[in-house]
Amino acid sequence: MNNSLMKVMLICVSSFLSSEPVAAQLNRPRYEIGALISGFVYQGDLTPQRFGSFETTRLGFSLFGSLLLSPSFALRGNFSYGGLRGDDALYKYPVYRQQRNFNFRTPVTELSVLLSWSPLADQYDSRRISPYLFTGGGISFLRIKRDWSQFNASHFGEEPELIERLGEDQAERPPRSIPVIPVGAGFRYRLTQRIGVNVESSYRLLFTDYLDGFSKAANPEKNDHYHTISAGVSYRIGQKDILGCPVVKY
Repeated sequence: MNNSLMKVMLICVSSFLSSEPVAAQLNRPRYEIGALISGFVYQGDLTPQRFGSFETTRLGFSLFGSLLLSPSFALRGNFSYGGLRGDDALYKYPVYRQQRNFNFRTPVTELSVLLSWSPLADQYDSRRISPYLFTGGGISFLRIKRDWSQFNASHFGEEPELIERLGEDQAERPPRSIPVIPVGAGFRYRLTQRIGVNVESSYRLLFTDYLDGFSKAANPEKNDHYHTISAGVSYRIGQKDILGCPVVKY
């Protein structure tokens, strides 16, 4: 029996004697992939709702892949596709909104890289419920179509500066891409050791007031934002016992 084979046998025996800690180390997952269905919620000048325009929520999806760096941290690449929409005419109060009557819509394609933190340090475990937080950076690609054709100028006859500001907005070209900072939280419910159900919400910090195509004629002092509410499934890919030791059941 050569030395290499002897070493493998000794390690296998050691694994057997030390039981769970070594087994967990050898079989811990390295990657996680997943798919989510998402609701995209616009938050900006064309809605009075503090938490965004849920009336105009658009469906989309997200795909992600994560590298599990440690029991607590993971590096996650994220692809999201959906849409955003806002419409003044949906709101009776304040009454000026149905007279201003601005609206917009845009598809959204987002690419981002996120750092995820599991406060329970359980990414390698089979704990049923596992909360996590995440943040990072990315870019969103847009095709904004804005509409002011139903604007009732006579209603704002005593506010000629509003019409002037609308002219300034018309001269401003909406962005085709914008940097985003996603900040979010979620939890994972494990159905099996590898398969989980994920529910999460992610808020996007933006650096533009033209997500909806309007600024000067709306609220130029606050930037626009959007967020998503998502649910889907994830699958962990484990690192099998590279030594080929026999599986021991307890």
